Amino acid sequence: MKIPLAEEEIVKSKLDLLISIFIVFFKIGAFTWGGGYAMLPLIKNEVVEKRKWITSEDFIDGIAVSQSLPGPIAVNTATFVGHRLCGTFGAIVAVIGAILPSTLSILVIAMFFSRFRELTVVQNFFRGANPAIIALIVSAVIDIGRDALKRYIEVIIAVGLLFLLLYFRLHPILAILIAAILGMILGEKRCS
Repeated sequence: MKIPLAEEEIVKSKLDLLISIFIVFFKIGAFTWGGGYAMLPLIKNEVVEKRKWITSEDFIDGIAVSQSLPGPIAVNTATFVGHRLCGTFGAIVAVIGAILPSTLSILVIAMFFSRFRELTVVQNFFRGANPAIIALIVSAVIDIGRDALKRYIEVIIAVGLLFLLLYFRLHPILAILIAAILGMILGEKRCS
């Protein structure tokens, strides 16, 4: 049975999109050091600004959901973006793309690291990568914060929670719950 031409084009375009999703997340996974937060500016650049797959608001919503779920934020964000674009297959492809480079790297490093970890060049490499990781994380905070914190009250809540997290060691889950409750209360007052 032959697939009609229109359906064949739809299948081909979905396959092309799935391949693009995999390549984008593989590239991000391959060239990002420092974990999920360091990946966020790269993910945003690729899926919001460069490819316009989702809006900035959707990306921020996806990060909020990703933060509130268990698991690494990069994997949760990849799942969100992939699912938004191509459903379950898109989510699976995005996650595989995001984790495959680090999985392969960890396997290679595990085989050889014990032999080379004492070398000065290896230690200097990791020491030199740390400032770049910090810069990526701070960049993500500023970039996403600029889009997410649009009202003064939101900035005040964010600064207040940062203070509680840093100086009183407030548990991150409590910070999320406090912000969610404040958001519901302030959202209701604005609507009435």
